[in-house]
Parts: sequence; structure tokens; C-alpha cells
Amino acid sequence: MLQPAQTAAAETFVKDTTTQTFVKDVIEESRRQPVLVDFWAPWCGPCKQLTPALEKAVKAAKGKVKLVKMNIDEHPAIPGQMGIQSIPAVIAFVNGQPADGFMGALPESQVIAFLERLTKDRIGGEAQDLLKAADAALADGDTAGAADLYAQLLAEDSGNVHALGGLARCYVETGSLDQARQTLAMVPEAKRNESSVAAARAALELAEQAKNLGPLAELEQKVAANPLDHQARFDLAVALNGKGQRMEALEQLIAIVKRDRKWNDDGARKQLVQFFDAWGPTDEATVEGRRRLSSILFA
Repeated sequence: MLQPAQTAAAETFVKDTTTQTFVKDVIEESRRQPVLVDFWAPWCGPCKQLTPALEKAVKAAKGKVKLVKMNIDEHPAIPGQMGIQSIPAVIAFVNGQPADGFMGALPESQVIAFLERLTKDRIGGEAQDLLKAADAALADGDTAGAADLYAQLLAEDSGNVHALGGLARCYVETGSLDQARQTLAMVPEAKRNESSVAAARAALELAEQAKNLGPLAELEQKVAANPLDHQARFDLAVALNGKGQRMEALEQLIAIVKRDRKWNDDGARKQLVQFFDAWGPTDEATVEGRRRLSSILFA
């Protein structure tokens, strides 16, 4: 049984946060150790299943990771800016940035496995360095180099979910959509909501959307001829993203949100969120897009 001093120490690993204290509780604290943010609401049944498992696993980690809980009903701004659309959603912050995450009420064993991976207990230093190098290569546009590094990791551990998601992204970037689908099919069902896999899946869906659109020049002409043709502008955004023109795609969707937030059942904002998922939380276009979207929605 925990003594009072031990109980107090354990409680410091779990706390609630607000919009005002988020930077201190999460961003700054994550520079010392990983911080999990549990986005929840009182009406959410699966949240009530997940939170106790999260708290138990975090307390058992004894300071290697902390848990911060945010009630999205009381504090909607930050989850809105981050594109959180369903709960429970858990985002892990490391060194001030979102690093990993999952959605849904995972069983306790998978929560523990997630924490182990996050605190590098299961991924050795060399493998962790390879993952960082692969992610950096992909972000810099070196698709071949990134694919080679992900393949090296998978040769050592075929179940490395982060590497599977990264390799699928490489296939999407090179237009090899069938190989991307086959790679994503290798991810276990229980791990398909993890951030690297969700990003790859979103990128694949966007690439498939772009394939079904007309030539870019035709879409640009349609928008020029009728700036209020939101469907043409929406299609242009998807096509631009398919060509790697992220900022230009962002501009088109922001224009729709500014002019008619409710168009197509909030379709422009939803498409932006899918872009953010595909681009990743630290991409320049994601950061800029979330900032601009937040300024519109919360003005």
C-alpha cells in the first residue's frame, strides 16, 4: 500500500489542464519527459474505460512519462486547433512537439506497450536514431533514402508500426498506391489508429482522391471564372496537395472556410483536418494551417 508521501508523488504524474495552463503543463513539461494528453469528456463512455488504464500505466512508469487530462467540453480551443474530431484521443508530446498518439479505448496491455515504445524501453537507441533519420529524410523529400531506412528497421522488427507507416508514406509519395495499401494491411488492427499509420492512411486517401480529379489547369480555370464555385475550389485544393503544393492547397480551403463555413457540411474544415493528419503535426503547412484555421474559428 502506498504511504502518504508515495501517494503524493504518484499524483504528480497525473493532472488536469486548461487552455490557459496547456503550454506550461504540456509543452514546457514535455521537454523534461514525455507527456501524454488525454482528450476526454464526461459523456464519453470509452473515455471512462481508457483513463483508469492510462493513469495506472503512467503511475507505474514512476516519472518516465506524465499524464495530462483535458476536458474538451470545458476547453475546446486546443483540441479544435489540433483537429481532434473523436475521443478518447491521446497525443504524446516530446520536446515540445506532438510525437505519437492513438484514438479509442485501448486495453491496458496496449497502453503499456505504447508507453514502453514512447519511453524507448522497447526501441533501442540505434533503432530510435534510425527512425528519426528516416522521418527526417521523408520530411526533406528524400523518399528513396527514407524508404531504405524504414526497410532496415523492418528487417530487424517486422512489427515496427512506425516504420510500416513511414514506408507506406514513401510509397504514396512515389505514386505506388498499391504497395502503400499492402504495407498498411500489415499493421495489426489494434494499432491502426497510431499516428504514423493514421498519417499514411490519410495520405493514401488523399492521393486516391486526387487521381479522380481533372487536370490542374482546368480546375484553376473554373475557380478563376467563378470564385464562389466552392466545389471547384475544393477539388483544386485536393489536386494541389496531390502535386505536393501544400501551402497552395491550404490557401484554397481556408478561402472556403472564410466565405462559407457551413458549405458541404463543414467540408472544407474537415478536409483541412485530413491534410493535417497526412502532413504530420510538425509540418510547416500543418502549423500554419492550424494557426489560420484557429484564428477564423475562434475569432
